[in-house]
Amino acid sequence: MDFEAVCKSVMDIDPKIRFAGMINDKGRLIAGGMKEDRKPLEDARDDEMLFMELVLRTKMRREFDQQLGKVKFAMSYREKAIVMSFPLDEYVMLISAEKGLDFADVAFKIIKILGT
Repeated sequence: MDFEAVCKSVMDIDPKIRFAGMINDKGRLIAGGMKEDRKPLEDARDDEMLFMELVLRTKMRREFDQQLGKVKFAMSYREKAIVMSFPLDEYVMLISAEKGLDFADVAFKIIKILGT
């Protein structure tokens, strides 16, 4: 899968999407990133912590896959942003968007792009 192309496709879904990135199992950004016209809400060091924490949470959620089925996406609705994650084998797609995003519509469009 061409992760850069996937991240671009996801960014093109809605102008409120600020960030679309693919994170590996070590918590490192391997594709995608912030839209060029947007400023990050956090600094680069905080990004590293966010990515590692995201991978850990994704792995922990797999504990219930047998009982509940696989996680398709998870979302946090925060005061300043909407954050969604989409597990993809040993990777996780991370999306950050402005509030006001139609997150249900966007989430299912992303699932379709990812083929999960």
